[in-house]
Amino acid sequence: MSKDIHKTAIVSSKAEIDENVHIGPFCTVGEGVVIKSGTRLISNAVVEGSTEIGEGCIIHPFATIGVPPQDLKYKNEKTGVKIGKNNIIREYASIHRASVGGDGLTEIGDSNFLMAYVHIAHDCKIGNSTVMANAATLAGHVHVEDYAVIGGLVAVHQYTRIGAYSMVGGFSGIGQDIPPYTMASGARAKLYGLNAIGLKRHGFSDEAINNLKKAYKILFREKRTLKEALKKIKSDLPETPEIKHLLEFIEKNKRGICR
Repeated sequence: MSKDIHKTAIVSSKAEIDENVHIGPFCTVGEGVVIKSGTRLISNAVVEGSTEIGEGCIIHPFATIGVPPQDLKYKNEKTGVKIGKNNIIREYASIHRASVGGDGLTEIGDSNFLMAYVHIAHDCKIGNSTVMANAATLAGHVHVEDYAVIGGLVAVHQYTRIGAYSMVGGFSGIGQDIPPYTMASGARAKLYGLNAIGLKRHGFSDEAINNLKKAYKILFREKRTLKEALKKIKSDLPETPEIKHLLEFIEKNKRGICR
């Protein structure tokens, strides 16, 4: 199937558009953009800069991708955006190219669902199969791991990490790292236990969930320093993939761990 580009769309001759790409009315696709097969820009979407969009994505009206970052340090350096395959990007979502001070790339993995008015700032790294609800916003250099769910109207501080399979409740302010497999909420977010229902839905075994519950209790319910808690988990609990990931995530924190 050939390209399907509406007559009102403005597409640079220096953009690389695969076959079987649909570009709808009033879209703008700039120089240097790469769009892979099966992706659809429904209408009025803007894609600029050194931006690559993978196969099978659906980009809804008035989304903007690859525009310059909202960073006063940025002086038009060559940076980019890389988006994987099968992502859904809803109305008015904004995804900015990287700024200086990182690796030069804002990255989004595969099969993510970014709802209306979501904002992903410069240098963010988003994993696979995440969900960001309406008006969830990430400041610069935020990392979101696989299968995380971020509720509506959430604001995430720069350089913060959101762990895998975690859930952040709506209207929350995230200023410290959210550990994998947990639930967090609040204007100054705090933890509310393990995301047990989410883990069951994703097929985690009862044994894996029970081990994570024990680790959570040691970390956040017992009166221990973080160093003491990590030492006890390593000595008392089996080194399952889930426990290993939880420990590695916490040991790498720089902004502090939400407690």
